[in-house]
Amino acid sequence: MLRIRSTALAVALLPAAVAAVLLVGGATGRLGGSHGEEWTAVRWAVVGGAVVVLLLAAAVAAVVVRARPALSPTVPIAEETAPDLYRLVRDLADRLEVPAPSAIALTPDCDSWLEDRTHRAHGAKGGGAKTGGGMGSVPAGASVVGRGERRGAQAPVLVIGSPFLWWMRVAELRALLAPVVAGTGPSVHPDIAAARRFVRGLDAAVAVAARGSGGVGKAGEAPVVALGRAVRRPALAFLGWIARLLLRGCRDHAAEMERAVAAAASERAQTVDYGLRIVAQEQVGLAYAGWDRLLTRVALPAWRMGRWPSRLDAGVVAALTELSRRDRLAEGFASRLSERPACDLLEEPGLIDEATSLLAARLFHGGPSEPGPDWAPVDWGEYPEEVVDRKWRVEAARLHRVLDEQPRSGGPGPGRAAPHEATNGQGPEPEPAAPTLARVMDRLTAAPGLAPTGELGEEVAARLSAEVAREDDARATDRGGALTEPGAGSGGGDPWIDGFAPLFPLQPPRTGRELLADHVTAMVCCAAIDTAGAAPGLDWLDGPALMFGGRRRGDLAHSVLSLVEDGDAEPLRAWLGEVGVRPEKPVRLV
Repeated sequence: MLRIRSTALAVALLPAAVAAVLLVGGATGRLGGSHGEEWTAVRWAVVGGAVVVLLLAAAVAAVVVRARPALSPTVPIAEETAPDLYRLVRDLADRLEVPAPSAIALTPDCDSWLEDRTHRAHGAKGGGAKTGGGMGSVPAGASVVGRGERRGAQAPVLVIGSPFLWWMRVAELRALLAPVVAGTGPSVHPDIAAARRFVRGLDAAVAVAARGSGGVGKAGEAPVVALGRAVRRPALAFLGWIARLLLRGCRDHAAEMERAVAAAASERAQTVDYGLRIVAQEQVGLAYAGWDRLLTRVALPAWRMGRWPSRLDAGVVAALTELSRRDRLAEGFASRLSERPACDLLEEPGLIDEATSLLAARLFHGGPSEPGPDWAPVDWGEYPEEVVDRKWRVEAARLHRVLDEQPRSGGPGPGRAAPHEATNGQGPEPEPAAPTLARVMDRLTAAPGLAPTGELGEEVAARLSAEVAREDDARATDRGGALTEPGAGSGGGDPWIDGFAPLFPLQPPRTGRELLADHVTAMVCCAAIDTAGAAPGLDWLDGPALMFGGRRRGDLAHSVLSLVEDGDAEPLRAWLGEVGVRPEKPVRLV
């Protein structure tokens, strides 16, 4: 990569070198006929071209050097809030004979890595304060440099997946972090650091070109602004082309370098807890499965309701403990819980868990960066009432609202008698039908003389999809309006995050049939709570659950699918009769 950088520099300097040769040869008379008009024109043409090339190269180099590389969104861990964790990492670095990381940060993901945050742009806008580069004291072995000194020798920041701290034991975490911390040795090597800075600079330059050249002019903008935009767009397009060309040339070399660095770090780390690291790797797979299940089944329904669970990492322990109870393959893992958990290395694990939970909501759902009236935290003890019950009643209300707006197949009214039949064309229309489960089953059940149930279901599903999309757009508009208020978003945050667009969506958008099945399930659960004494509950692996006498009933899905997909309500009627639900009784909606 450094050779590619040197080659690019040589190509940029080549016209200048040719111009210098022509000028010197003409001045000394060593080029035959160099004083003629043709040679003079050639010399000045080459000089002009060399000046243009140098200016373009200087502009590209300035953007590559000054462009701000992307940072992973993390929660910074200051040393005073986790002295034992910093001590463990320093001791590990001493055993590996490598520099200790300059700081520690947490990420709401099951992964750990080293991240270079020595770019001057990260400290200029307070990026270190937000992302953890400089929040804590610099551990021993990391070089402390001033603003005007070279920053390349500073050790990178250690980013740790927060689920590891809560699920793993202290010894397992140390074994897991050994090959990661061993990578600080190659990271401070001058050539490797320079090569990585060059690649990151090119990547940042491509991002600058993409953001700048993708803008569309606004109607009525000043002519000067329009002219500047017209000039800047081709310049940024040229910058992006050059940066992408160099990136393609560096791709294979960068991959080989990173593989070599990883192999060297892994070989160095074999001297530290090698046997325990095999056990820790097994825990990584288990933690990833529990974390993914917790986010998609438990956290996502709460996020869609405008609530965010404030103890996601603690929930991982509960989810994996439940998994070990159900799955014979996971037996024995729960016995580790008697050992000291790695989260004990933190002074205030609850506050850090809350911060990582909020960051997870931002990354995977696109929620706001701070709590508010429409974005409030929820504890696990309040989850059944605050999330599950409210979710079911909101979806049941939406389903009945859609049924009120939808006319019956072959009938003129939205789920009611025709106005002229009910009132002879006089007086107001009758009120919408009562919100009962029987009404939903009747509307989705195939009947003689009406449209096939598939068409009815498709129409209801389409209307539900449109309704959900409208509500999501309204929430996004409200959040966007709050973000664009004066003073909002002025902290220099990353627009990919602060723009409320999730970087890593957990699930693809639900289909209309999936939405309809969810809404019918919610209606059944509301009827069971209101008429059969059921209660909303939380299953750590499956999310919202319907509880009868403290035990979960998980056999509802097949009956609902029979109604939604086949128009057959008999399996659902049998299930309702078994548990004692009265479908003709109205339910309480939000």
